[in-house]
Amino acid sequence: MSTASLNPEVGDPSAAYPILPGHSSGGRLERLLREGRFAVTAELNPPDSADPREVYERALVLSEVVDAINATDASGANVHMSSVGICSLLTRAGYAVVMQISCRDRNRIAIQGDVLGAAAMGVANILCLTGDGVQAGDQPGAKPVFDLDSTALLDTIRTMRDGGKFLSGRKITVPPRVFLGAAENPFVPPYDFRPQRLAKKVAAGAQFIQTQYCFDLPLLERFMSRVRDLGLDRRCFILVGVGPLASAKAARWMRSNVPGIHIPDAVIDRLEKAKNQKAEGKAICVEMIQRVREMPGVAGVHVMAYRQEEFVSEIIQASGVLANRRRRLVQGAAS
Repeated sequence: MSTASLNPEVGDPSAAYPILPGHSSGGRLERLLREGRFAVTAELNPPDSADPREVYERALVLSEVVDAINATDASGANVHMSSVGICSLLTRAGYAVVMQISCRDRNRIAIQGDVLGAAAMGVANILCLTGDGVQAGDQPGAKPVFDLDSTALLDTIRTMRDGGKFLSGRKITVPPRVFLGAAENPFVPPYDFRPQRLAKKVAAGAQFIQTQYCFDLPLLERFMSRVRDLGLDRRCFILVGVGPLASAKAARWMRSNVPGIHIPDAVIDRLEKAKNQKAEGKAICVEMIQRVREMPGVAGVHVMAYRQEEFVSEIIQASGVLANRRRRLVQGAAS
């Protein structure tokens, strides 16, 4: 499949946007966030295949409605095409990507090498994750690594970028210029600890945050209130995770089987009473995006829908968040 028709953004790393004052990368996502625009990111569900066309087809659907595409790193501890492989394909085709790095499968030597390789390909955004335990996946006999956790990984890459050196102290001739992100989950206890954990990640170098799925606005409001009290919304950009629920049955399964997922009974009851549960799940997601957009301190949304890229496009367009993007005051944000 020719990639000539795909929307260029970075492509050849030498063609990336210039690194502006106060920025750490030349990427589109950082530039839009620092301009005060409401950003939209989404996950590309990696194929169980070596065919690059499967990646391009999924990315093409997302490209019209998102500012960056997340390449997941064996999420759920299940094997798929690698994050670095997907990023290699998409950066060559000109897409803005967020490369996810999980600490579960590689030690600090391999990870630091991956960071240099990714930056050389044109990757401008890296999301640092500890990673699900191997027991969560379909190969529980695999040996976990966890040489670092997400906070240590943030500090490692920041050291590479800002200090120009590896953890060993050896000098890097050309440091990676990347925008650093982390994940947070405001929706599971202990709730009062979540803002404190976010503060630790920001102190370690996190400049943007993508949260777990939000189906409970009161919990998000409680979290964001404390985040604002701590001034963290002025030090990082928070993108709230959202996604559609296919049915009440699917929602119950997610709540019971996917670690870290919180879905209130009221949401499941609404799905059960709907004549078309899939359409209702989409409507709930659209409403969530619209309400999240109005919440002080929220800088964007991160849309997740497993193997439903077309559905993601419909949801984002229906939400209206891309029309007449409003500027917001970002005094010193993510500095």
